[in-house]
Amino acid sequence: MDRKRSRILPYALTLLLSLSLASAGVAADQVIKIGAVYPLTGAIASTGLDCLHGAELAVDIINGKYPDLNLPLAKTEGLPNLGGAKLKLVVADTKGEPRNGQAEAERLVTQEKVVGMIGAYQSAVTKTASQATERLKIPYVCSDSSSPTLTERGLKYFFRVSPHDAIFARDQLQFLKDLEKAKGVKIGTIAVLYENTEFGSNVGKQVLMLAPEYGFKVVADISYSANATDVTSEVGRLIRANPDVLMHASYITDAILFTKTFKEMGFNPKGLMTFAGYIEPGYLPAVKADGNDIIVRSTFALDLAKRKPLVAKVNALFKKKYGIDMSENAARSFAAPFVFADAINRAKTTEAEAVVKALLATNIPGDQVVYPWKGIQFDPKSHQNIHARGILVQIQNQNYVTVWPFDSAAANVIWPFPAWKSRK
Repeated sequence: MDRKRSRILPYALTLLLSLSLASAGVAADQVIKIGAVYPLTGAIASTGLDCLHGAELAVDIINGKYPDLNLPLAKTEGLPNLGGAKLKLVVADTKGEPRNGQAEAERLVTQEKVVGMIGAYQSAVTKTASQATERLKIPYVCSDSSSPTLTERGLKYFFRVSPHDAIFARDQLQFLKDLEKAKGVKIGTIAVLYENTEFGSNVGKQVLMLAPEYGFKVVADISYSANATDVTSEVGRLIRANPDVLMHASYITDAILFTKTFKEMGFNPKGLMTFAGYIEPGYLPAVKADGNDIIVRSTFALDLAKRKPLVAKVNALFKKKYGIDMSENAARSFAAPFVFADAINRAKTTEAEAVVKALLATNIPGDQVVYPWKGIQFDPKSHQNIHARGILVQIQNQNYVTVWPFDSAAANVIWPFPAWKSRK
């Protein structure tokens, strides 16, 4: 090779790579922009920030090199099929409002030129944000919203990684049947309590529909305003109904308010089973030991590390970055960037139709996720992960420990719920 050709070749290769990346929809700086919409101000800002932290850690791992982590693309730096392109989260604040979620999703697509979307934790916000991305033909991977209706709309561009509340409701009811068999207890009646947005209303709907199938009688069906500041009326109705078990769907502010009111008014069902708000990082610091013995649906617990060492490794990275253990919310939000990166890498482009096709072919095995699932594969019609399932954790000594399924429990469940007056 003569000197002139040897000088030209590197430039030619660089030009070829640039043209290749351009045709793949990747910017010249090899950055792939993914929109991330979360409530970063307002009543549940701490939860939104927690979710964002989970997604940020996932992006760090995808963009860095972590040879000891068995996670998608962890062992390479960036996306190898796109010349090592890196993911970048472009973050927007929904303020916990559906209108803002929709507006921010539109802005991120049309102005920031994101090629995908994740978030938004609150199902009502995810619903409007995903309507916007559907209209704009941008893929949306959700791993932190649980309303069943989100994957019942027939949307082409929307995919969900985590379980929905129909799955969680069945888990809670099956737990009660398993508990009756294991402990010889009798549970006959259930009260259903839920906040009145997309999330809570659909939890209530699912429990009301499924309870008779499991042989339980519903003795109270109570909804309340998501921004309630006084719930003595609702708790009074619960006391009069006297259920064996309460099932409560809430966000964090109402979870704290109800816990305090349960104690003040002496509401003592045999079991206090809950969704969402009772597992958010700000809950236990607010109620401390009053949260003990409450059962919460979950997809993640730190004690899963006993059977899955990957959980401990990821939690160590999270704790190093943020100074706290990884929560259930952060763990759920951790999934979406990996699913996106895996699909874009296989598609070798950020072009939406090709990414959707790759998402439909997703097959991430169970040993590459931090959840007790067989992996991630999407139903071709609903786009719901067919392997997503829940576990139940109970607050014991102000820690969340897995108590169901019984064959994978880290501790025995404490049952019945101890009376408030007998607590220390």
